[in-house]
Amino acid sequence: MTRKERFVKFLKNEPVDRVPVAFFHHFCEPNEWMKGLVDEAIFQKNIEGHRTARAKFEPDVVKVMNDSLMIMPAGCENVKCAADLRNITPPKKGSAWFEKTRELTCKVLEIYQDSDAPKFVTGFSPMMILRIGISGFDLGQAVTRSNLELFLEEDPDAVLCALDNIGESVMQLNEMLIKECGADGIYMSVNNQANYLPDEMYRKYIAPGEKKMLAHMNTLSDMNLLHICGYHGKSNNLELYADYEMPGINWAVYADRMTLADGKKFFGGKPVFGGFSQDGVIYTGTKDEVQREVWKILDEAGQVGIMIGDDCTVPNDIDDSRFNWVVEACEKYAEGKVKLIHV
Repeated sequence: MTRKERFVKFLKNEPVDRVPVAFFHHFCEPNEWMKGLVDEAIFQKNIEGHRTARAKFEPDVVKVMNDSLMIMPAGCENVKCAADLRNITPPKKGSAWFEKTRELTCKVLEIYQDSDAPKFVTGFSPMMILRIGISGFDLGQAVTRSNLELFLEEDPDAVLCALDNIGESVMQLNEMLIKECGADGIYMSVNNQANYLPDEMYRKYIAPGEKKMLAHMNTLSDMNLLHICGYHGKSNNLELYADYEMPGINWAVYADRMTLADGKKFFGGKPVFGGFSQDGVIYTGTKDEVQREVWKILDEAGQVGIMIGDDCTVPNDIDDSRFNWVVEACEKYAEGKVKLIHV
């Protein structure tokens, strides 16, 4: 099978010649994130990191890591109270941020133009964009009462106005990435990690807009992926996302305490992916330890509608050639050369 054929069969819950593999990491340091508009060196570092990584590992799934632009600027610089959210100015199509994102995406996809792998671009939900616009990049740190929660209590209509405004920009962006840049789909990140908002508030105010965004994405491509982001072990309540309609779903199996096998059942049999922790055995283990972890996952979850990956991004300095161990383990398992090791 080609990589794309294998991936399509994964999304259709059909047998594959071997389970596909999808690991991703950033190419810029956190203090370089979102500085691509003002620092060309960081912007170019972001692009060239993909070329360096590909020299060591030919991915089953290409994902454009947009570190130097990453989170869309929400235009929240002058927000002092909830009412101010009605006046935020997220970028729209044709803006400098959109055009720089177009440039980054197209240049990274050029690096993989001869690859037979499906190609994705990293996306972020309106809630994540607004949260970071209001509070900064907190990386999912636990808070007693978030600014967004306080604003929702103060003026929920103003927050919904901001989310709708940002959502329109996100939908414009997704349309550009797929229709104009040539991406096969969006790898969309959502989260309420570390209980950022109470569940009831998330369901009432956040989920409807996210579902609208996902429905729009699914009109653009039938290959989109949902990433329920549990960055560095910050858990999510997966019940919040049980009815989100996406072709494939990923979550933090260790932080959320739900294996791939259990998650596939939880999400109604939809294709799921992950299995490894961010900086665990995939980063520190020997080849034997990494491959045994693959076989353990496959023993539990099977090989249909399963893709091996990790909770979130693995550390930047990982040796990308380690991912070849995972592919080899999947091949051996598919060929029946591995006895069941987990009961």
